[in-house]
Amino acid sequence: MPSTPRQLEPVPHTAVTFTDTFWAPRIERNRTVTIPHIYRQLQETGRIAAFDLNFERKLPARIVEIFSDSDVAKWLEAACLSLATHPDPQLAAQVEAVVDKIIQAQAPDGYLNTHFTAADPAMRWKNLRDWHEMYCMGHMMEAAVAHAAATGSTRLLDALCRTADHIDATFGREEGKRRGYCGHPEIELALIKLYHATQNPRYLELANYFMEERGTQPHYYDQEARERGDDPAKYWAKNYEYCQAHLPLRQQTKVVGHAVRAMYLLCAAADLAHEKKDASWLDTCDRLWQNLVNRRMYLTGGIGPAYHNEGFTEDYDLPDETAYAESCATIGLMMWAERLLQFDGDRRFADVIERGLYNGFLSSISFKGDAFFYENPLASKGGHHRQAFFDCPCCPPNISRVLASLGSYFYSSSQGGVWVHQFAGSQAKLRVDDFPVNLAVETQYPWNGLVKIRVELEDPRTFTLHLRLPGWCKNWSLKVNDEVVDLKPQANGYLELSRRWQNGDLVRYDMEMHVVTTWAHPAVSALRGRIALQRGPLVYCLEETDQPGLDLGRIEVNTRTGGFSDAGVEMRTDLLEGVVVLNGSGTLTPDDAWGDDLYRTHRTDSQPVKLLAVPYYAWDNRATGQMRVWLRESCS
Repeated sequence: MPSTPRQLEPVPHTAVTFTDTFWAPRIERNRTVTIPHIYRQLQETGRIAAFDLNFERKLPARIVEIFSDSDVAKWLEAACLSLATHPDPQLAAQVEAVVDKIIQAQAPDGYLNTHFTAADPAMRWKNLRDWHEMYCMGHMMEAAVAHAAATGSTRLLDALCRTADHIDATFGREEGKRRGYCGHPEIELALIKLYHATQNPRYLELANYFMEERGTQPHYYDQEARERGDDPAKYWAKNYEYCQAHLPLRQQTKVVGHAVRAMYLLCAAADLAHEKKDASWLDTCDRLWQNLVNRRMYLTGGIGPAYHNEGFTEDYDLPDETAYAESCATIGLMMWAERLLQFDGDRRFADVIERGLYNGFLSSISFKGDAFFYENPLASKGGHHRQAFFDCPCCPPNISRVLASLGSYFYSSSQGGVWVHQFAGSQAKLRVDDFPVNLAVETQYPWNGLVKIRVELEDPRTFTLHLRLPGWCKNWSLKVNDEVVDLKPQANGYLELSRRWQNGDLVRYDMEMHVVTTWAHPAVSALRGRIALQRGPLVYCLEETDQPGLDLGRIEVNTRTGGFSDAGVEMRTDLLEGVVVLNGSGTLTPDDAWGDDLYRTHRTDSQPVKLLAVPYYAWDNRATGQMRVWLRESCS
């Protein structure tokens, strides 16, 4: 178990500059294409204009209209995170215009929600279970923190402090306050960010109250339902697992309900474990982490298999074609893992960040940067495609804010040490024991595992360089200034290079990458008799466009006598913006070899077929067609 408080401090995204050919172009595209695209969509759908408070809605309003403020908030946060590293006068002007509208829309008492201010003021705070008021305000707090950091102005931050003050005056265990909490967790982690930005301890205590109160009896959601004339027994979700309020969080043993809500709630639990030095929150995180990654996570880092609740069902329920695996849920998992990683630098958390980042997250946005997946299935018959926007457009701005702040996932510092969690060509500015350490990294990751790190110092210093040894890597070599270094990984999965470093010292870290065949746990009934392909951090898939005319669901791969191996690895600069593909072989029984019989008592010979697998993240960027990650295995 990790210890409290956190031993590591993540390097801010403003201290990392990507210089590679993999992430740098995507970050630039996010700035020049994705952020402007989302802004236009927010304008066209009236979400920004809603802050003018001159609209009317017929009740009952659609739930997406009730929480549309959060879409603007996440775009605003993404824009501010981008401005902090890439000044842009046009974007800055758009940001300030939106900030003006938000501040003008705030009620005198600090309340901030366009729907319940303009369309339904009588229903303020009447349905915390369903109506997302605090969720929207939480995202706005995160945007305000990012805005203050990017611009130096506290005008939006001051406004959201007034919102937090209003919430604090309304909810709590003190006399005259309501003992409520939001159905969609988010306000909790946002209040902790607001606490860090302002150093006001009341915001930390308010976050702690929401976490402690959740799921207690008598149940607040039953009470508020009766007060507005509803029968709690008629709640559509049947029980409060949907919003993680069926039990106090410390008593929960499995991740349940809506996947995004669960991840945001657990982010706050990890934050409170640190802030309060409370090991019980960390115990809770560890217990639920084990359940999630060992029984409820897709190979791609996606989570939440079900459409009906956008979330979890039961252990080992991981169907591929009907996988929901919402983009926001993978982002939430990465956020939670990043927080847990900072306690002791345990590789298992960085490995999951990498799995999500290069697969389930990166698949969610098109190469052009203007279309998105809400759901990320692991198989498709050809009908699933990215869209320019959604009626519930929570994913696009969430994707954008991750790309805008990507550097924060790659490096950390600690007492006497610097940490490299993820690998990309980049320049990172760190501080160790109050002296500057710069790392200049060169690599073609994720296409190969060679990483060169040049240490840049003003004066010689002694410290430890911690390098993650990914779980997928079985063999590696390490050199410093061309001298071989023989190290064993620590219990946390990192290699520790402790020495007196000189300016210009060069670390050569070479992780062998091989094509790996993967099987699912036999309890995953949907994937029995199936295999998947991985190489390094990447999960691979077949697309119909590369094997035209073949039914991908009928292809079999023999893992004993053929299939895919390192011999089929090929860099294709002409394909999908440059990717490493896997060339291999399989077999398929065509219809004309079967005839008209529906059933037979003997097996029909199959025919050999050549196959080409591409990274999962790249699928659906070319011609429409089938896609499949998990392939039928043939051992005959």
